[in-house]
Amino acid sequence: ETSTTHDLRPHHHSWTSSMLRFRTVFNGYSVEFSPFDETKLACASAQHYGIIGNGRQYVLDVLEREIVQLRSFDARDGLYDCSWSEENESHVVAASGDGSIKLWDTMAPPGGPPLKSFEEHTHEAYSVDWNLVRKDTFISGSWDDTLKLWNPRHPRSLRTFHEHQYCVYDAVWAPRIPDLFASVSGDYTLKIWDQNNNRSIQTIRAHDFEVLCVDWNKYNENEVATGSVDKTIRIWDLRHPERAISQLRGHNYAVRRLKYSPHSESKLASASYDMSLVVWERASEDPLQHRMDHHSEFVVGLDWNMFVEDQMASCSWDETLCVWNLRNMPPPGMGHRPPPAMAGMGMGPTGMPPGGHGMPPMAGVRHPAGGPGMMMPSRQPGGLGMMPPGPGGPPPPVPRRPN
Repeated sequence: ETSTTHDLRPHHHSWTSSMLRFRTVFNGYSVEFSPFDETKLACASAQHYGIIGNGRQYVLDVLEREIVQLRSFDARDGLYDCSWSEENESHVVAASGDGSIKLWDTMAPPGGPPLKSFEEHTHEAYSVDWNLVRKDTFISGSWDDTLKLWNPRHPRSLRTFHEHQYCVYDAVWAPRIPDLFASVSGDYTLKIWDQNNNRSIQTIRAHDFEVLCVDWNKYNENEVATGSVDKTIRIWDLRHPERAISQLRGHNYAVRRLKYSPHSESKLASASYDMSLVVWERASEDPLQHRMDHHSEFVVGLDWNMFVEDQMASCSWDETLCVWNLRNMPPPGMGHRPPPAMAGMGMGPTGMPPGGHGMPPMAGVRHPAGGPGMMMPSRQPGGLGMMPPGPGGPPPPVPRRPN
C-alpha cells in the first residue's frame, strides 16, 4: 500500500503557469484525446451538475498556447461520457442522461443533430468505450443495470449483457484482446466479459462499497484497476482474483475515474470527489508521485495523450478543462499534500462530503455525484445513502430504484 505520509511544505503552483485551460460552460464529465490526432480532444459535459438540463459535446484543438473550440453539439439531456471512434477519425460517441447513445460527426456543421441516436437503455447511459482492437464496435453501460454492444452500422444493439444487480458505472475494453471488456457496478463487483457470450466469464467482489471506475493496464492483459467510494484503488491480477495484489490509498473521497498511462506499465492516474487528481508510480517506494489540485470542484474526467508522453487532460464540475505535461511539474515528493480540507464538513458514509454540493435531496431528480446520506435512490454514483457495514457483518443491501 502507499504511504499515507505527505510533505506539508508550501505547495508551489509554478507548474500550473504552463497549463492550458478551457471554459466548458457546462460541468465537465468526461474527456478523451483522439486516437488519430495528437491535438484533438473531446469533452462531454452536463448542465447544472448533471441533475437536470442539457448536455454539450465539445471537440477541441490543443494548440501550443491555447485550447480552441472546433465544434460543439448540444443534447437534450446531460452527457456523462464520450469516446472517439477507433475507425473513423471524425466520429465521437457520447452517453446521455436520457439513456441514448449519440454518434456525432465532428466535421459536420456546428450545432447539428447527431448522425445516429441509439435508444435502447431504459435509464441513464453512463459509460461508453470503443473497442481498441476490433475497432468496429463499442460498449455502453447504464443505470438500467445492463451493458450493450453496438456497431455504428447497425440500428440495434448486437447484444445485451444483464448480470449486474445495480447501476453500471464504467466499462472498458481490454487493450490487446479483441473480445474482452470489463465492467464495474454499484453491486460492488468487477466483471470480465467476452462479447460473444451473454454471461460474464469472471466476477470479482472488488470492494465493499460501490465501484465507480475501472481501467485495464495497457501493457499487462491480466491487470485491471478499480476505484470505489471507499476512497481506494485496487489492482487486480485476473489470474489470481482471490484478493487485490495492491491497494493505493491517498484520496479523501470517492475515486471517480482511473486511467493507466499509455507509456508506462506501472503508472496510472486517478480523479476524485476530493477535487484532486493523483498520478501513481507503482514501481516507486512511495507510489503517490503527484497530487494536483488545480480544480475547485469534483474532478470526474481524466485522460492521457497517447501521442505526447506525460501529457494529460482533466475536466471538472468547476467548468474548466485543463491540459498539461507532467514534465513541467516539481519532482515527485515536492508537491503532494493532503487533499484540501472541506471546512465544516464531516465524512459522509460513502466517502463524500455530506450533501454533495449542499443541495437538499429532491425526490425524482438526479443528485450531485456522490451525495451521500440520501434516503432515496440517487441518480449519481456514490450517492446511494448506504451506511458502512458493521464489524464482521454483512454488506448493506443494495437499494433498488422504483420503476
